Amino acid sequence: MKSALFVDFDNVYSGLRKLDQAIADRFAHQPLKWMNWVVEALELPDHSPVNARRRVLVRRCYLNPQAYQRFRPSFNLAGFQIIDCPALTSEGKTSTDIHMVLDIVDLLQHEVHYDEFIVFSADADFTPVLRKLRRWDRRTTVLAIGFPSAAYRASADLLIDQDNFVRHALGFKDDDESPSPELPAAPATRTVDDRALAAAARILVEQTVTESPMPVAMAKLAAKILSTVDGMDASTWAGHGSFRALLASWNLTPLMITTAGGGTIYDPRRHTAPSLTTAVPKASIDTELTRITRLIEEEVAKSEMPVPCSRIASLITTQNGAIAADWNGKSSFRKFLETLHLGVLRVDWSAGGGCIFDSRRRISAPAISSTSLNASAQNWGCDQELLPIATQVHEVSGIPLLPPVVYQTLFRNIAQDVAEQPFDLKETGKRVRDQIREVGHGVSRFDVNWILRGLLLHGHVFGRGEDDAHSLARMTANNVQSLCLREQMFLDARTDAAITRWLEGQ
Repeated sequence: MKSALFVDFDNVYSGLRKLDQAIADRFAHQPLKWMNWVVEALELPDHSPVNARRRVLVRRCYLNPQAYQRFRPSFNLAGFQIIDCPALTSEGKTSTDIHMVLDIVDLLQHEVHYDEFIVFSADADFTPVLRKLRRWDRRTTVLAIGFPSAAYRASADLLIDQDNFVRHALGFKDDDESPSPELPAAPATRTVDDRALAAAARILVEQTVTESPMPVAMAKLAAKILSTVDGMDASTWAGHGSFRALLASWNLTPLMITTAGGGTIYDPRRHTAPSLTTAVPKASIDTELTRITRLIEEEVAKSEMPVPCSRIASLITTQNGAIAADWNGKSSFRKFLETLHLGVLRVDWSAGGGCIFDSRRRISAPAISSTSLNASAQNWGCDQELLPIATQVHEVSGIPLLPPVVYQTLFRNIAQDVAEQPFDLKETGKRVRDQIREVGHGVSRFDVNWILRGLLLHGHVFGRGEDDAHSLARMTANNVQSLCLREQMFLDARTDAAITRWLEGQ
């Protein structure tokens, strides 16, 4: 698939810098690293040709040489054509957007038929050109740092998840990124570390293979881990995405791994090597995918409430281990699920782990979100009358749909954490998430990071004496109101008051 990449450097770099200077610098100094990820690992947009592979024939970086000249050599070495866009006004406004739009339209009419246009920018001014590309039947992929507008997001065929870009493209690996689990009836007493889960799984794999008189199928090992290792989630596999990726993270020498016939692990000193010629016919794979789809449909039909994706992933792993080992080559459960034809079933990813529901039932998307985010009316107590407005604001702005008491706890914990330790987006988010779970509230890293990113992108600087819980809540409320106004949501005095009461507890 022939692709053209357009990087609005000033926009991306400034957005990343507000979140973390180290992340921004790695983006600027190591474009070859994230460029390789775009070519080799980034998923293709919907309706791409079957078995297509991305070939980025055009690489253009638009930057202000007056401010970012020092990064030019890095992009030269990564094969980029650099287009200088100096400031044209006293306020520092450049002509980057005009240059990019003209170049995109030029390539749209080029004799080389470019199948995909990749735009790195959160500037909503590019919305019309994305729509034009769609009318011309071209695929569009967008990386937008921050909170891009709903119209901009909807105009792209593929929106690159900024957290995945930071983790995988820039290499800021996260040791603990599992979605929030379903809360038990009693408050949680501990949190599970992904490293501990991975270590326990490895011990079990080595022990099982050592005790077996023959090679052990990956499907059997995966099912045994899920039933034995408390806290292991089949949809995340301790942050690795799939069982096969978890295996690849270990050095199991002298044990050997084969992928033929669904995969096996064996000890060459004691076991006969499995045949490497075994291949799974396409018809067999299609049959398995049909069975998996039917399994999901049956589970959703049996449940009156949305079914957590973690439960579906566990069932698939137990019954169809060969496909679940690497999620049929998609590397993660979420990407695998998106390839299935689920008919009337819908997947809601607004919570960390996601859930599946039947769109024909009388349960709306907001209700799905509130269920998956621990935001059902019974959890809102005396604040139940806020739920309808909060749901509407959640749909428009993307803010997590958490009850007021959870937000009050969240802001208190953020204030306490930054008072005791220096702020770091990754580490602060992990600590705050863990502290809130310890008192029994179901929040995910996504929930906490949404609030922290919003504060940073709204201009807040931690460590300058304005980190008390009330100030953080007030700034978050202002941020949410700005996002709602940007999406043309009418905010009357009643709605403003509801947002204030929801987030500030007043």
